[in-house]
Amino acid sequence: MTESASINTEVLVLGGGPGGYTAAFRAADLGKKVVIVERYGVLGGVCSNVGCIPSKALLHLAHTIHNAKEAAAHGVSFGEPQIDVDKVRAWKDKVVAGLATGLKGLAKQRQVQHVQGVGRFVAPNQMEVQTAEGVQRIVFENAIIASGSKPVKLPGMPWGDPRLMDSTDALALADIPKRLLIVGGGVIGMEMASVYHALGSKVSVVELASQLIPGCDPDLVRPLTLKVKKEYENVLLSTKVAKIEAKPEGLEVTFEGEGAPAPSLFDRVLVAVGRKPNSADLGLEALGLKADERGFIAVDNQQRTAVSHIFAIGDVVGNPMLAHKATHQGKVAAEVIAGHKVAFQALAIPSVAYTDPEVAWMGLTETEAQAQGVEYEKAVFPWAASGRAAGMNRKEGLTKILCDKNTQRVLGAGITGVNAGDLISEAMLALEMGADVEDIGLTIHPHPTLSETFAFAAEMVHGSITDLYVKK
Repeated sequence: MTESASINTEVLVLGGGPGGYTAAFRAADLGKKVVIVERYGVLGGVCSNVGCIPSKALLHLAHTIHNAKEAAAHGVSFGEPQIDVDKVRAWKDKVVAGLATGLKGLAKQRQVQHVQGVGRFVAPNQMEVQTAEGVQRIVFENAIIASGSKPVKLPGMPWGDPRLMDSTDALALADIPKRLLIVGGGVIGMEMASVYHALGSKVSVVELASQLIPGCDPDLVRPLTLKVKKEYENVLLSTKVAKIEAKPEGLEVTFEGEGAPAPSLFDRVLVAVGRKPNSADLGLEALGLKADERGFIAVDNQQRTAVSHIFAIGDVVGNPMLAHKATHQGKVAAEVIAGHKVAFQALAIPSVAYTDPEVAWMGLTETEAQAQGVEYEKAVFPWAASGRAAGMNRKEGLTKILCDKNTQRVLGAGITGVNAGDLISEAMLALEMGADVEDIGLTIHPHPTLSETFAFAAEMVHGSITDLYVKK
């Protein structure tokens, strides 16, 4: 392979995902010369191309199908959906391509240079990129590692068989299997379950923990669990997949656990048991850095590593592995490099499962509060008492708020129901602004809306609720 003339830059960003391109664009806006190294021909990373965006496009279709079916109970009937998989796939790909084109334009406007290839650090201020044309050497003053993460692949499984999928494979939507097993009942697993169930698959979910979406408060997950247990072929909790054997007629799965079913054949199996950081093979040793035993790179609150001119952001620095965390950290790193006195000091990072119903939470969970001995008050407003939820026939939802027992400041919140992922932002703002429950209750919310359930929950704590009778 030939080696091109070196590129000299002030800021090198390794990885073109949400954190990487945000860091690159912010650094460019602050007057820095920026090069972004991304192995693929488009920016956007996992999130835009094979993760968040395509999955939400497909989930939109899933919700449309569910809504059409539910309308029959209220006097409006539609025929059975006719699924054209090729057309669905093409539409999903069009959404992704549109965003990729937009990012390419933003990079061009900011004069951010995109070098396509696999980058590896070879010296404290140098990187070599294996490109299609040969080796490209980049000399930089500062670097931001935004290399992201990849799906965990459980050992001992027939990964060479195309019927065994990770989340990227599942979103490629090769076909709609008659029977699909999803290993992992976390956010990614349950979102993909929603998609494939709506498109016609008989879905089973197996989760090692005692509840779906481990880490979320059980009461928030309960409405989702009750719904999917009615709709899916099987939901197996506290159950492990012991073995998967590839057979001509399908993948035979053996389960372990109390009450585990007999071995069963599935047309496809999706393994969604988490993600791990892309920190191997980056040449960290050439920088004088080393990842920890889980593969994470340690940083301070300015996203700076142990080497002063090297920064790291997003999935590669630790949990939660969420795009919106990465983007905020990317801005911090870029601004620190530009000489600004800033730090990543988010009081909370929201989490959302875009299932049906959606589950969203932020701040202190009730499980964490109990474990830490935090004195708190809580209120749970049931959507059965919401006029808006009743009109939508979605009364299974709930809005929960936790506040400090003495100051009544918001500590955390959780929402389960339609559009919970959008609704949780008000709770985030309340927490960041130091609002107490009286502030929220005195803020006039439009009626009838789902957003007012957050105000109602606050009024329950404050003792001023009239839309529900709460015995003193």
